[in-house]
Amino acid sequence: MATTVNNAFSEFMKDIVNLDPNKTSTARSSRDNLIDNINGFSGDDDFFDVYTDRNLKFGSFARRTKIRELDDIDQMICLSAEGTRTYTEATDCFYINGNDDDKRNGLLTYGTNHLNSTKVINRFISKLSELNDYSKAEMHKNYEAATLKLKSYTWNFDIVPCFYTTGDFYLIPDGNGNWKKTDPRIDNSRTTEINQKHNGNLLNLIRLVKYWNKRKVTLTIGSYLLECMILNIYDNKSGKENWWIDLEFRDVLYGLSVAIKNDVDDPKGIQGNLNTFSSEDREKISTALYNAYCKACTARQYEADGKQKQAIEKWGEVLGPSFPEYTGK
Repeated sequence: MATTVNNAFSEFMKDIVNLDPNKTSTARSSRDNLIDNINGFSGDDDFFDVYTDRNLKFGSFARRTKIRELDDIDQMICLSAEGTRTYTEATDCFYINGNDDDKRNGLLTYGTNHLNSTKVINRFISKLSELNDYSKAEMHKNYEAATLKLKSYTWNFDIVPCFYTTGDFYLIPDGNGNWKKTDPRIDNSRTTEINQKHNGNLLNLIRLVKYWNKRKVTLTIGSYLLECMILNIYDNKSGKENWWIDLEFRDVLYGLSVAIKNDVDDPKGIQGNLNTFSSEDREKISTALYNAYCKACTARQYEADGKQKQAIEKWGEVLGPSFPEYTGK
């Protein structure tokens, strides 16, 4: 019952923004079952040896920053280099030098000794198509993963083949047949550490901002960029004993209106600047964030004046028609 702003936000987060706990539990079990199935392919003549200890859960579902409805789950499956594959860094990509099995199985880029990442993904698609619980396996639109559609559930799995290197990072497909560097462990641990610094409250806030962003009030900010900006803001803040999500949401809207105007460095030190919006688009997004911030300030003032109905209605202007209506007298 939304008789106060606090009630309204609690209901909104539970019923609209956050993932359904039962679906989350089912999705995790489904993911773990899929990993077991892929690990079971290890050593098959038409597959690879899986380095199971280096398989990696990543993405917003793993970081617990995903909002409803659950649409996809990311998983990296690590392949063994078998002591015979090596990598070489080029100007804009990495090459993995294939072995005799790769040559025999037609996995090399034509005219080279380079293991072709697109062909590796296609080998995954071929094997995943054998599993009975899934309706379809296909290439992801970015050519960096295999997308697996389930028969019984609404979410897909994006399966990313990878290699773990002696340099303590991962190589994943780059969409062009070669490989690129990444290390999602840094994102995973950074999110956890900053969330813990704020007493476990930050994930809810990230999800709320993602919901606002999903409404497409302005140009949509990429999910990863948005998370990085919020983490940057809260990495520079001290933890609070009292945390009110409406006040934090109000303040982070202002912080983001400033942050979006600037470059945003990849916390992994790999991709460089993550903010690829033009100056004009940065201004558009900043203006939309600032306008939402001003409405949030008005909502907060209504609440401070004891006008719960007007405050809830104003929050509805910010967060859309799914925000609870006032049910008091």
